[in-house]
Amino acid sequence: MLIALLPGDGIGPEVITQARAVLEAVCGDRLTFEEALVGGAAYKAKGHPLPPETLDLAKRADAILFGAVGDPDCDKLERRFRPEQAILGLRKELTLFANLRPAKLFPELADASALRPEVAARIDLVIIRELNGDVYFGEKGMRTTADGRREGYDIMSYNEDEVARIARVGFETARARGRKLCSVDKANVLETSQLWRDVVIEVSADYPDVALSHMYVDNAAMQLVRDPGQFDVIVTGNLFGDILSDQASMCVGSIGMLPSASLDANQKGLYEPIHGSAPDIAGQGKANPLATILSAAMMLRYSLGMAAEADRIEAAVAKALASGARSADLGGTVTTSQMGAAVLTAL
Repeated sequence: MLIALLPGDGIGPEVITQARAVLEAVCGDRLTFEEALVGGAAYKAKGHPLPPETLDLAKRADAILFGAVGDPDCDKLERRFRPEQAILGLRKELTLFANLRPAKLFPELADASALRPEVAARIDLVIIRELNGDVYFGEKGMRTTADGRREGYDIMSYNEDEVARIARVGFETARARGRKLCSVDKANVLETSQLWRDVVIEVSADYPDVALSHMYVDNAAMQLVRDPGQFDVIVTGNLFGDILSDQASMCVGSIGMLPSASLDANQKGLYEPIHGSAPDIAGQGKANPLATILSAAMMLRYSLGMAAEADRIEAAVAKALASGARSADLGGTVTTSQMGAAVLTAL
């Protein structure tokens, strides 16, 4: 099986290196790897953040392991050339519409959570974020008003098929877990959210065994801090999901701990840590590779049918943490390569 490795920018290459080592240890010669440039690194070398050869590799591969994109040197480029356009382009070209972001507290990291230990201990949820719609892909631009003032605009929109598609992913995921699905929207203000809520309710008729609830996004943000244990599966739109999943990361100790999967209708996926490229610590050995290693485990489970191997990796991460290994974001001094080595030792 072919794995496309897209390290990207900043700390991306460092964390991808550690994840690849873990995959090679667990899967042996069952996986082959091809690497390609993406993001700012690709722009500097090829003139585009998502070169044709990178997109071709992504399409040929059985799954994609992605590092991170983002380079301060590229911040003033035309938007279509900025590193972040690479991940948006991959989502669009590969129809990766469902983003799964699990958030579960490793007991060993209870002291690293921003929440009280007894509150944090109850966190075991999945946030499902729609990826192909919302303000990220709606019409946008800059214009001048009648009185000569600058005005920026971004249009938020969803059609009912897009909502139904992601709602079914939410219900199916909840059915396989605790059978509770919370749909997060802003239906009291936004017409887009009203359609979202109406369609989710319609789809729920096919899932009578799953308890459906609704929550406004501002309340959901509060409840994630107040009582995160109440959630099993959350399904929400692109913008709200982006924000809530980052918030959830601090509830479990660090943004360096959360993996994610972006899936198409056939379970082919792009797997990446939810943290960014962190250019301020790139090349210093301070990056936490665990989110990327856990993303690799998700890849084995969801796209490659290797659930037992995924379980081994996740158990090894827990064992490494139990041994006391802590990277800088977790309050320790273990380097990126040392954290990777701790997982290999635990395997």
